[in-house]
Amino acid sequence: MRTLRITLAYDGTDFRGWQLQAAGRTVQGELEAAVERMTGRRVRIAGAGRTDAGVHALGQVASLRVETDLPAAKLRLGLDSLTPDDIAILEVADAPAEFHARHSARGKTYRYRIHNHAIGSPFHRRWAWHVRAPLDRAAMRDAAARLLGTHDFSSFRLAGCDARTPVRELRRVELVERDDDILEIEIEASAFLRGMARAIVGTLVEVGRGRRSPEEMPAILAARDRAAAGRSAPACGLYLVHIRYPPGAAAGIEGGEER
Repeated sequence: MRTLRITLAYDGTDFRGWQLQAAGRTVQGELEAAVERMTGRRVRIAGAGRTDAGVHALGQVASLRVETDLPAAKLRLGLDSLTPDDIAILEVADAPAEFHARHSARGKTYRYRIHNHAIGSPFHRRWAWHVRAPLDRAAMRDAAARLLGTHDFSSFRLAGCDARTPVRELRRVELVERDDDILEIEIEASAFLRGMARAIVGTLVEVGRGRRSPEEMPAILAARDRAAAGRSAPACGLYLVHIRYPPGAAAGIEGGEER
């Protein structure tokens, strides 16, 4: 029995999310079906991040236990050919027996893309949030800085979140301006509550539009009430970028840590 680590990317537009659903297409479902076709084994695959419907991934990590003698490189090629075009299998590697994509993770980074222009673009509509109004980047950076640290993030947590605690460490929020009117917000945390990244982005955009002030952030955190923060940003602009693991937790990762 081998433990495998799969790194994959996907366009989440046409998926109901990562996790298996009673009905509808999911990334987990497509990947498990591909593994069964290739190995003849029915398996259950764990994902590092349970991305919601419409959310994309550049570096999702999955793990599974399976009996197969196929080399990892051949597994990658086969799974990539058996999964649909909106999924790419970037790597398959053997991992320590105790490795688990979600439980072994020590941090995650999400990136959110905003197309900030008066006119929408057909080339961005599936992969970025179109915000017509000019955004005050300095105010957004000020507001983001006030969220850093270890806090109860209940005000940025969607109903139905099954996390045992709402306390998370927000390690970094960086705003990057691209040449094509794209504003990227990169958020790194110890872990994320359901909907946390999109709620943070939605609140920062309200600050950028002048509807809130940066000084309100501590009060929003203290409220521990989802109604206190801004509306969630649309799923289309969110990407799971990478998962961080402790040294030695996953084989085949340079330096023992995934960036």
